[in-house]
Amino acid sequence: MANRNLVWNVVKKSFTFGIIGVTISDRYASVVPIRGASMSPTFNPIATSLTGPMTGDYVLVEKFCLEKYKFSPGDVIVYRSPCNYKEKQVKRIIALPGDWVGTRQTYDVVKVPEGHCWVEGDNPECSMDSRSFGPIGGRFQWV
Repeated sequence: MANRNLVWNVVKKSFTFGIIGVTISDRYASVVPIRGASMSPTFNPIATSLTGPMTGDYVLVEKFCLEKYKFSPGDVIVYRSPCNYKEKQVKRIIALPGDWVGTRQTYDVVKVPEGHCWVEGDNPECSMDSRSFGPIGGRFQWV
């Protein structure tokens, strides 16, 4: 009987801590790993060997001030990829709604629409960003 009470207490505490952890991660802060070299040298993952996996930086994504924070060019944000909703990307804001942005490949000038921003990686040779898919919209998270 004592074993059963001990197991039940461990399960209850684990469940409670799990719910608290998910709530904090969802509403206040979470940790996001940086994969790939698109934000190098700001965030700099390193290969552990020639064929090994990338290891690298982790960023703390603070969500508490999102409702009051005014984004500005130069801020680094985390957002869901427009190509794959399950994937999070980390990029730098280049332009905000109403700003004009020149694209290098096509020499077009694009006005960023309301509710969107233009993002680019710090390493343009390795970055899939607004130059590839245009302005992003929706909710962002400040890093």
